[in-house]
Amino acid sequence: MKIEEVRNKTVSMGDLERFILLAILNNHNNSYGVEIRHEIKDKIGKDVSVGALYTTLERLEYKGLIKSKEGESTLERGGRAKKFFQVTALGHTSLNQSLSEIALMANVNPIAI
Repeated sequence: MKIEEVRNKTVSMGDLERFILLAILNNHNNSYGVEIRHEIKDKIGKDVSVGALYTTLERLEYKGLIKSKEGESTLERGGRAKKFFQVTALGHTSLNQSLSEIALMANVNPIAI
């Protein structure tokens, strides 16, 4: 599915995808992998493997729910740059829709992010 095909629609997502989107948003919509892993571990106690995290980040970017940009390279990272992630408008819309559906099924008031 290409970004053009899903524009102005919502995209379904699983729990880990939801947790990652929320972790990015909790960090002012600008996070890199280590921060995302720590946020999920700190908030809900789930230890997400590096492989699962980056596979899911790639899938979220492919779906158009997040976008990435590279930061500056640093000596402490051996000259490699951090990759920062941001939730897109489609990501916000899809996350809100998903959270609303969960709230309705749980018979609680929906929340909006």
